[in-house]
Amino acid sequence: MLSRLTTRRALQLPQRMCVTQRTFTNSARLLDANTAAVKAETTPETKTEEDSLGVVENEERGLKQAPNRKEIWSRSQRPRAAAMTGPRFEQTDFSLQPQAQAAIELIHRKPVAWTHDRVVACDGGGGPAGHPRIFINTDKPEIAVCGYCGNPFANEHHREHLESLPQPSYPLA
Repeated sequence: MLSRLTTRRALQLPQRMCVTQRTFTNSARLLDANTAAVKAETTPETKTEEDSLGVVENEERGLKQAPNRKEIWSRSQRPRAAAMTGPRFEQTDFSLQPQAQAAIELIHRKPVAWTHDRVVACDGGGGPAGHPRIFINTDKPEIAVCGYCGNPFANEHHREHLESLPQPSYPLA
């Protein structure tokens, strides 16, 4: 037989569950009401057209921008006259400046590698200078390009069509 205590506890359990459900719904309603009030307080207002004006317009309205400092304000800073000088900012040897030809222009100088296979494997030359091996489909009558290194491949079967094009993007050597 069940003791009186266990019977009493079994009867109290559904009552407790009902009380906790009521408490949860009440607290959830309160939470929703509080978050809506907080959201309204913290949501930034959109700028009006007057607030988003430029420096000149703001000066006309009497709002001034902070002036640039003329003197240094840190021990590690150099004076303005000496700040933008030195080898880092001098462009004396223009042959060493950014090259005129970008990498894509150099890639487009590489001649097409003709093949009789339908699928070509490219690993960029292998070793540490290469890339993961990928397989390129050359079935279509177009120049297939490696997505890593830009090496062009084409099927020998489509050579006549590719040579008849007015300006191929790669030399057809």
